[in-house]
Amino acid sequence: MGEPTTGDDAPQHAFIRGRGTAENPADRFTELLVERDPEAPPDAPPTVVYVDHSRTLLSKNDSPDLPFEWSANPYRGCEHGCVYCYARPTHEYLGLSAGLDFETKLFAKQDAPKLLRAELSKPKWEPKVVAFSGVTDCYQPVERTLKIMRGCLEVMAELRHPTGIVTKSALVTRDIDLLQELARHRAVMVCITVTTLDDELAAALEPRAARPMKRLETIETLTRAGVPVAVMVAPVIPGLTDHEIPAILAAAAARGATRSGWQLLRLPYGVKDLFAAWLARWRPDRAEKVLHRIRELHDGKLNEAQFGKRMRGEGPFAEQLDRLFKVFAKKHGLLQRRYDLDASSFRRPAPAQGNLFGA
Repeated sequence: MGEPTTGDDAPQHAFIRGRGTAENPADRFTELLVERDPEAPPDAPPTVVYVDHSRTLLSKNDSPDLPFEWSANPYRGCEHGCVYCYARPTHEYLGLSAGLDFETKLFAKQDAPKLLRAELSKPKWEPKVVAFSGVTDCYQPVERTLKIMRGCLEVMAELRHPTGIVTKSALVTRDIDLLQELARHRAVMVCITVTTLDDELAAALEPRAARPMKRLETIETLTRAGVPVAVMVAPVIPGLTDHEIPAILAAAAARGATRSGWQLLRLPYGVKDLFAAWLARWRPDRAEKVLHRIRELHDGKLNEAQFGKRMRGEGPFAEQLDRLFKVFAKKHGLLQRRYDLDASSFRRPAPAQGNLFGA
């Protein structure tokens, strides 16, 4: 895949209000491609949700970059529309595009709570942290109606199972009752992602996610309810948001966050082209600088897939970013990233009672 173009040679890209991108490139596995007329005005498709008939919910993580072994994702695709989302290419495995399809054609695992209960009930299951939103946000807008994540959280609270949640949505506060129950057993940590404090920038980068101030309010609301909260400064976009690291950490600490972490922007497969197109439209004056900085972190490439490097980069600038984060995380008492969740209160559900006289 060729490198994206920027500056005077960049094409004029379409725009759909409230969506992260209007681009809808073919997935990597499609052999037949029908291109749309470049002169036609962009459509404004509604969000369509399909039923996902997955037979399992839990996925085992083998990445040393992540602080959890098991993750669960109630949804495929994400309506938040974050143009930089590293998960966009996962839609290509469904024969869909990493572009507009990813944020408009969603798949909901309606049986997720049932599947979760069954998997956590197995005799050989060892209660280790299950992280929700390892791929897509479990509190994206459709959750308000479908309440699949709430059903999963009801299972976790009933079993007192260690639970991690990563989200950029204020909707998580809806489930404070269940989070408080888990918190009583030191069995939950909620991580709120903050990319930028610039409201205008956030609206363009993450069009349907909660605005920055709302996320900070969410940290405060959860903290006051006794729920441990961490702030994840992610993704750090070199040349665009990296200078905000100190301010984000200060704002999160002021509202009660006790842990923190950061991740570098990742641009796998076609995401690099979507992001470059976004830069050409929204930050044309910064485009070359941002892409140059990203390449500087990845030995001349726009993406690095290797464990240990993909989320931090390497070289002098990577070290500078890490030092900047650590200095201000320490200053605000947020340096510790990990939060040891307690599994000692886990209670395996009793087996269902059979009928004494038959089925």
